[in-house]
Amino acid sequence: MKLTIKEIAELAGVSVTTVSQILNNKGSRFSESTRARVLQVVEEYQYKPDYFASNLINRHSKTIGMIVPDVTDFFFSKIIEGVENYINSLGYVIILCNSRHSQEKENQYLEELAHRSVDGILLATPNILSEEHALNSGFYKHMPIMLIDRGLNQRDNGRLLVKEYEGAYQAVDMMIKDGHKYIGMLKETTGYYQLEERFNGYRQALKDNRLPFTGRFVSSGELTVSGGYEAAKELLQKNKEITAIFCGNDAMAIGCYQAIYETGRKIPDDISVIGFDGLKLSEYIFPPLTTIRQPSFEIGYYAAQFLINAIEYPNRKMPNKTFETKLIIRESVKVLTSETE
Repeated sequence: MKLTIKEIAELAGVSVTTVSQILNNKGSRFSESTRARVLQVVEEYQYKPDYFASNLINRHSKTIGMIVPDVTDFFFSKIIEGVENYINSLGYVIILCNSRHSQEKENQYLEELAHRSVDGILLATPNILSEEHALNSGFYKHMPIMLIDRGLNQRDNGRLLVKEYEGAYQAVDMMIKDGHKYIGMLKETTGYYQLEERFNGYRQALKDNRLPFTGRFVSSGELTVSGGYEAAKELLQKNKEITAIFCGNDAMAIGCYQAIYETGRKIPDDISVIGFDGLKLSEYIFPPLTTIRQPSFEIGYYAAQFLINAIEYPNRKMPNKTFETKLIIRESVKVLTSETE
């Protein structure tokens, strides 16, 4: 049976106030024997607090809202995992919302979550926030929010930034050092999650190595397996000379593999491929994918940590954090010999 705080108080022989304060870790003035009696009853009857009822008293629901553009995206699934890893041990739970890249749906969810008395919101967005929902608007006056947006929305604190430019530059520079001169890129379509830093790193690596940037060597698609497949098919049809492809993310790289094999070519013998994200499954495709690992789990973990701190310590300023990327070398890149250059 589910006990009320009043029934716990009666079983322990103490007041309702005493039980409430001990359960909320505010019972320092009570003796150890009193505390032990209350906690023994709680453990015996496996009492779980009703957060929605306690919300009326302490104004905390122990619930956070989280909005992501695509719950099926490998990158965001790892972020969600990192968030849950941090908050679950603290007694918080997530209300997860899938905006499907729609800013209108995103705004609807923001309103809905605010009306459901969440303590704060984690918003992974590819959009510039609307004026109505901007961070300095009245909407967030009493609502802590943490943005996961690659620095798209300007702010002084609470920025989570990944060194994507450096990672992309390193990947393309390695291909060039391995003898590749005709390097294509699969990038995101405009309107999807803007990954300009990866594109900028690609262009700068070419420039620094005195290779010309060629617009037809760049093909756009959604950051999905099918998006990578279609973009790679288009790229390969137009450019027979390409010997290497840098992909906007690992999902695109997997699609790229399929497109390459359909042309009768092999990886890495005929074409080298590098991805970006460092997804676990990139180890298990054949050949295993060389990729730039970004710490998606850690991004979620720290986003949750910063949000919970903002909820529990509202006067503290949210910090900023920068995450490193790492080049993971596997078997999808061939070092060209002087005969094949």
